[in-house]
Amino acid sequence: IFVMMPWAAVIVDAVSEEILREQFPERLMNTWIYEEIRNYPEDISILKRIRQEHIDTDPAYVVFTSGSTGMPKGVVANHRSVIDYVEQLSQILEISEDTVFGNQAPFYVDACLKEIYPTLKFGASTWLISKKTFRFPLLLVQELNLHKINTICWVVPALTMISSLGTFDTIKPEYLHTIAFGSEVFPVRQFNLWYENVPARYFNLYGPTECTGMSAYFPVKRRYEENEVIPIGKPFPNTEIFLAERKEKQWRKILPQEEEKEGELFIRGTCVTMGYYENSEKTGEAFIQNPLQNHYPELVYRTGDIGKYVGGELVFVSRRDDQIKHMGQRIELGEIDAAVQKIEGIASCCSIFVREEEKLVLFFTGEIERRELMAQLKKTVPSYMLPAEIHKEKELPLTLNGKTDKRQLRQYYESRKERKQSWKH
Repeated sequence: IFVMMPWAAVIVDAVSEEILREQFPERLMNTWIYEEIRNYPEDISILKRIRQEHIDTDPAYVVFTSGSTGMPKGVVANHRSVIDYVEQLSQILEISEDTVFGNQAPFYVDACLKEIYPTLKFGASTWLISKKTFRFPLLLVQELNLHKINTICWVVPALTMISSLGTFDTIKPEYLHTIAFGSEVFPVRQFNLWYENVPARYFNLYGPTECTGMSAYFPVKRRYEENEVIPIGKPFPNTEIFLAERKEKQWRKILPQEEEKEGELFIRGTCVTMGYYENSEKTGEAFIQNPLQNHYPELVYRTGDIGKYVGGELVFVSRRDDQIKHMGQRIELGEIDAAVQKIEGIASCCSIFVREEEKLVLFFTGEIERRELMAQLKKTVPSYMLPAEIHKEKELPLTLNGKTDKRQLRQYYESRKERKQSWKH
């Protein structure tokens, strides 16, 4: 926000003010030192005027998307959307004054809404877990137990890091009774490790930043087989998520009884935010008139996600951006990742497609070696889905939101290619 706005008012401590000035030396902004202003007397008249003039569709904040596949965009959310989100999420997760959250998401991403506002609403508790702790699974579980944390709403990589490294053989969370996860598809092998070792209520949450937070949920009540995918389930109350396909410039709604038929996910309701800050072009591409009706103005969010119905439940298939054409075949990168995740010894993985070279590249973490991984993969996927290169990493890069950072993986690939070329010369 500092970069975009010609002005800003920032509340900081003394140390942070120095850092702010170093980062933005040319930017004019008002800074207020917290230690100095905390004892200022409140001006009741100003507060009263602000509250009288305020309406619930005024912006509450601007928060940035993860930027995992491109430049982050500033999403403008209003008060009405946030209030509705907090109400629905609290009802689904059964949050109360006895809830003790373990916070994983930093305050500059929308994921932290799940802990901040319900905590204030119910008088619950939230423990802020340091980023450093998340690098050491044993310490992380110890901290959960130390503070008797009973509810977590974490991105999938934070959970798989614990289960994939054998942490449950040494220590298990003792107080967790509610575990909500999202951001990415939970690999079935890793989910089953959690389900078998930690008796709790599990919820798969789905939703983009552009729709305030999460928009769909699925209570997971059993183990899943390797060939299954955990559904994203049903939309939150006061929200509609529908699948649609486009044929001859017309959109058609896909119904639950049309099993396995893929379509694009659209979201409508109060959760839909106001668009991207100072980016009308991108806003117009994603926030569009409801394609299923043209009788009155109604904005819906076009997610770019592909889904389908399985057993009457919505299932996420892939990103529209992840559908590629390779060796004359249509491929979804998510299918490759799903096949890799089923192989013993895999902790995490992510495949990318280098369009300029028509090349599939796979990055992974785990105990298995590259040669063995390729041998196992050849047994389960056709030749046109096999990666041309496989890279084993200590860990996969994550965005600030905790998602696998595909843009950084592409940069890894380019840097490796440049190094190889320099060695040849």
